Amino acid sequence: MLSSFIPGFLLSLSLIVAIGAQNAFILRQGLRREHVFWVCLTCGVSDALLISAGVAGFGALAETVPWFEPVMRYGGAAFLIAYGWRNAISAWRGGEALNTEGRAPATLKRTLLTLLALTWLNPHVYLDTLVLLGSISAQYDDRFSFGSGAALASLVFFFSLGYGARLLEPIFARPISWRILDGLIALTMWIIAASLLFH
Repeated sequence: MLSSFIPGFLLSLSLIVAIGAQNAFILRQGLRREHVFWVCLTCGVSDALLISAGVAGFGALAETVPWFEPVMRYGGAAFLIAYGWRNAISAWRGGEALNTEGRAPATLKRTLLTLLALTWLNPHVYLDTLVLLGSISAQYDDRFSFGSGAALASLVFFFSLGYGARLLEPIFARPISWRILDGLIALTMWIIAASLLFH
């Protein structure tokens, strides 16, 4: 179980920590202490639904189509290498920073509607959950454990980000912090890609 759970947890975590509109929104909510619980829960549940669909769909397809597994393995590795390269370029160039100013307090309804749009209208979330996590889960005998690990990583990250945001404010106000984070993400992606290619 752990041999599938831990890779799912780590891969999901490495995908989700990249700076983006959703994470910046959660950070802002956490820094302002507005609707933090509901924001984190909404993100976690959304990810769990998408991950479950990816794991179930790609797992079943891999069993019925023999050539599908190697295509997904090499395709997943290629995606991870490219994704890692993008983060490596971002780490090299720098320039990312978090701006938390200029947003008036919003109602819970408005906050969640904004968050749902950021989550479900973002094409990257489908690539990360349905395509990437779903295809990589086919490499593991216990896909349920892989998917559970991936979903738990999302939940842990979102709640940690939302409630830990106040502690991170002085750190992530500096662009160098994002460069370090992007560098770590790139390294993680390449390690996972290597494990797929040489499995």
